[in-house]
Amino acid sequence: MAEKQTEGRHAEAKGLELRSDAAILAILADGQSRAASSVAEAASAIAAAAELAAQSIRDGGRLVYAAAGSSGLMALADALELPGTYGIARERIVVLLAGGQEALVDMRGGPEDDGDAATAEVNALQLDARDCVIGVTASGHTPYPLAALDAARRAGARTIGIANNEGAAIFGKADVGICLKTPPEVIAGSTRMGAGTAQKIALNMLSTLMAIRLGHVHDGMMVNVVADNEKLRGRARGIVEAAAGVDGTRAEAALKASDGAVKPAVLIAAGAATLAEAEAVLARHDGQLRPSLAALAKG
Repeated sequence: MAEKQTEGRHAEAKGLELRSDAAILAILADGQSRAASSVAEAASAIAAAAELAAQSIRDGGRLVYAAAGSSGLMALADALELPGTYGIARERIVVLLAGGQEALVDMRGGPEDDGDAATAEVNALQLDARDCVIGVTASGHTPYPLAALDAARRAGARTIGIANNEGAAIFGKADVGICLKTPPEVIAGSTRMGAGTAQKIALNMLSTLMAIRLGHVHDGMMVNVVADNEKLRGRARGIVEAAAGVDGTRAEAALKASDGAVKPAVLIAAGAATLAEAEAVLARHDGQLRPSLAALAKG
């Protein structure tokens, strides 16, 4: 096995505890910045992974995250926000976390080695070729996400592997591998820091690009947002105003007519006579707002 970059010693670590608070924090901040910068190198792999994920959602499949420890928290943070931000049905997003729900209050190390648990959890999902599983592990060798990808591949599902070490075992189990070559941690092996930061950024990029390709973003606005609080209702109104070029009163009326659904509301505000017409136009253009607006303008 190649030497793990995630276990290496940071050049500034010697005598770290003897330095001033300001000096220590500067080193920590630099470590985070360098880890974040490493993600750009993986852009082409992230793009390929986003297309796999988008195709699974288009096909009616599920997006399944499988991870342990800090990587699991990064996966969970990404997954939980997708339904509200992009309107993806909650049942289409699944998170498998080593140790289960108990890990959210007591994150023990042992469950990450339980590949049998991951296999059983994936098998229980009854995956098929429509589904996509994302395994996340800093080292790239953690048994739980590796076993999850093995089980997913046996079921015929698409697979994505994310790790922070070149040559990691998880890449051999994934249709698309995303290597985030983060530098050694300031605190050796504490991958909740730099590696975790890079994973969070990569997952944000992957899921955001997926949502863009699915038509859930228009001019940088989240047009599939689930507006279930006052802040988001205001955001939805602002999106309709901007996308349809109307005032707040007309935007409010359109949202009322669409029962709060933003994309149909944009089309209603832009001239669609009814919700049914707006939905039909969207259906003809695969849920994409821009060509739907263009078709509506042409009559």
